[in-house]
Amino acid sequence: MAHIDEAGTGRIRRVVILGGGTAGWMTAAALARTFGQRLSITLLESDEIGTVGVGEATIPTIHWFNELIGLDEAAFLRATGATFKLGIEFVDWARPGQHYFHPFGQYGIPLPGVSFHHRWLKARAEGLDLPLSAFSLANRLALEGRFAKPVNHARSILSTLGYAYHFDASLYGQHLRGLAEANGVTRIEGKLERVEQHPETGFVTALGTSRGDRLEGELFIDCSGFRALLIEGVMQAGYDDWSHWLPCDRAVAVPCARVAATTSYTRATARPAGWQWRIPLQHRTGNGYVYGSRFVSDDEAAASLLANLDGEALAEPRFLRFTAGRRRRAWLGNVVAIGLSSGFLEPLESTSIHLIQSGIAKLLTLFPDRDCDPALARRFDALFAADMDNIRDFLILHYHAQDRQDPIWEQCRHMELPETLVEREAQYRRSGRVMVGSDELFREASWLAVLNGQGILAQDYNPLADTLDPATNRAQLEQVADLIARSAETLPLHDAVLAEIQGAAAGGRTAR
Repeated sequence: MAHIDEAGTGRIRRVVILGGGTAGWMTAAALARTFGQRLSITLLESDEIGTVGVGEATIPTIHWFNELIGLDEAAFLRATGATFKLGIEFVDWARPGQHYFHPFGQYGIPLPGVSFHHRWLKARAEGLDLPLSAFSLANRLALEGRFAKPVNHARSILSTLGYAYHFDASLYGQHLRGLAEANGVTRIEGKLERVEQHPETGFVTALGTSRGDRLEGELFIDCSGFRALLIEGVMQAGYDDWSHWLPCDRAVAVPCARVAATTSYTRATARPAGWQWRIPLQHRTGNGYVYGSRFVSDDEAAASLLANLDGEALAEPRFLRFTAGRRRRAWLGNVVAIGLSSGFLEPLESTSIHLIQSGIAKLLTLFPDRDCDPALARRFDALFAADMDNIRDFLILHYHAQDRQDPIWEQCRHMELPETLVEREAQYRRSGRVMVGSDELFREASWLAVLNGQGILAQDYNPLADTLDPATNRAQLEQVADLIARSAETLPLHDAVLAEIQGAAAGGRTAR
């Protein structure tokens, strides 16, 4: 039973968030929306400290967060320059000259008997000459510059779609700040100058600022980014370095002018020392080169990025340094790390925003009383570590399964892999089965896209598929592929959908 204090409850009443940016304001908006006036929420940030802001691309899990905070989609699209995202195109990854697409949603349609991709594997073994991509509506729409939202009718091919967003991370933070402050969050301007701790428990009791403010609380959320001022600087959580698996430790980013219609997908292009991202927004295109500093200098990386832009650069290149990995503990005492303070995985599969909301979701589920029961912290750490570990394996898959000759790629091809990834790949090669746990972020379709895209092919399929008549199975697959092709032709262009949504909400105002 929680301790009953003089106020009549052991509940947490004051939360202090250190750091703004995407992580800080997402956390503030979620807590304020969930708890209302039951919590006093204070956020400390400084205008003098910049945010990383590379997480401009998202994955479909963002819809959970948007629903949680009551986000108005049309207002969000206008405020952040957002566009829709149907997946990620990977260019030159498995080998130079090859590309594939990781679509959101599912392959094929639900059919009785066995998973759709096992039907495809059986038909392919019997001579069907259709790639897996022919069974993804998201793939087809994205590469044709079209867009549609999923529907809940199982009989509609639109039910197989998934989608997310691209947006300007700094504008997103500002938009969330407005929502959070409207729900009672107090923002304090200033830099952290001192941290007060309870002499016996080690719990943080207050933050002191450069302007002389003293912010007391019972729970402290560390959203201070790579600096991890509370979880590492004060609580000394420790860090597991994953750079032996994910050797990129730098990024250089620069926006450029829009020169064409906005594509409804992110593009990741392999480069000699890493990879380049392209994220289309309404008002500009975001670009960056993620690279290993052992393999290319900062100046060379910036020159490579600037030479591979769609349009005119709109700012000077901005450099970031990082080490892939995660905190050994993301919750210690009464300090919880959310966002980059809890760990970092490069944005290859657009997971940065997901990991923020993953931390928020787990915190809400395990929200403590003032005593911050250590069992809750252990559970939080176990769940968050599993999330990070699974995403880590998914990213490593992109790096090691390839046939590129540059030194960083040679190193990745021959590196020792986590046993969890070795087992998953081996099972898919043997049986065509994708072994995905119920709590994993990336589901069967995502693993199928990247396994096949990177050249890891199944040699067999589920024996249940042998109960299907070969001719009937093949005819059904061909009908699905034909339905996808015909349906795509009827759906609108991506920019037209953006304009319609924003125009309808703003009384005729269209996208920029």
